[in-house]
Amino acid sequence: MAAIAEPVAIEEAPRSQGVWGAAWTRLKGDRVGMVSLAVVVAFLVLILLSALGVVAGNWQAERGVPYAHPSFLGERDNVEAQAIELAGPKGPPVDISDIDPLAPKYEEWKRRAQEIQVTSPPRAETLPFGGDRWGRDVLAKAVKGAQMSIFVGVFAAVVATFIGTLLGAIGGYVAGRVGDFLEWLYNVFTSVPDILLIFAFAAVFGRGISTVVLILGLVGWTGMYRQVRAEYIKHSSREYVRAAQAIGASHLSRMFVHILPNISHVVLVRMSLLVVGFIKAEVILSFLGLGVPIELVSWGTMLAEAQTELVIGKWWQLAAATLFMAVFLTAFSMLTDALRDALDPKLR
Repeated sequence: MAAIAEPVAIEEAPRSQGVWGAAWTRLKGDRVGMVSLAVVVAFLVLILLSALGVVAGNWQAERGVPYAHPSFLGERDNVEAQAIELAGPKGPPVDISDIDPLAPKYEEWKRRAQEIQVTSPPRAETLPFGGDRWGRDVLAKAVKGAQMSIFVGVFAAVVATFIGTLLGAIGGYVAGRVGDFLEWLYNVFTSVPDILLIFAFAAVFGRGISTVVLILGLVGWTGMYRQVRAEYIKHSSREYVRAAQAIGASHLSRMFVHILPNISHVVLVRMSLLVVGFIKAEVILSFLGLGVPIELVSWGTMLAEAQTELVIGKWWQLAAATLFMAVFLTAFSMLTDALRDALDPKLR
């Protein structure tokens, strides 16, 4: 009898990593990108703990004397705090209700402050990063401000990126009358100065954190739309899209499964610019009274307060807000550059 041939084992071909798997492998090889990722993740953990009240939960507490010096400067004479303490409620009462609508509330606030001062422990002469006009810890304000500013910047950028990418994909892939309508809409938004659009949306939607995010998202999508539209026009006629069409891929699959990953590096770079720009815009809006409400704190409100403090040489609130902002924005920008290189199909 003829010998029965043993079955030959067929080795399974290794599976491709895919776009995102390959991108993660390339990112892990980028030392600067991984350090930037660690810094960004640390900030995200910090703002999560701040939102839960674990850190900087009591940032409004008056822990130190007015304009308390930073601890690393050592013990120094605080002339401003002594002047505020000596001034007290001296002098005859002056009726300023005609020019200041909050004047009737001042006596009540002063009485409450005196009650708190009696029951509270003695205030510290120095704080880790100094104190503000009311003796609140600047470091705690910077941490709480990071929660507000990063939330506004990132979520507004997400809104603008979603709107711009969706409309850009439709305008560049579909074209025709739909594309013409989107071009008209783009021209309408870009023909009006951004500051006027912000004022118009603020008048309609009112104030609040969600309103600021919505306003910035509705104003900032145009640049993303223009760039994504150009990329879709360029990629729609390429061989890999035609191959996807030949195997029966739907229009939505070609738009968002095949083309979008290949232009994701463009979207990420543009989004990083939006985050940086929106955090800066929050500073301007808060200064104009259209941003973060007065009872909250952000890097923008800290910088606005620091303007008057610099006149008397109190620089630490400006330094704290600037330092936190610079570290986060630098790390975020460098991380986005690393992701762009990892996702760029020309560099694979």
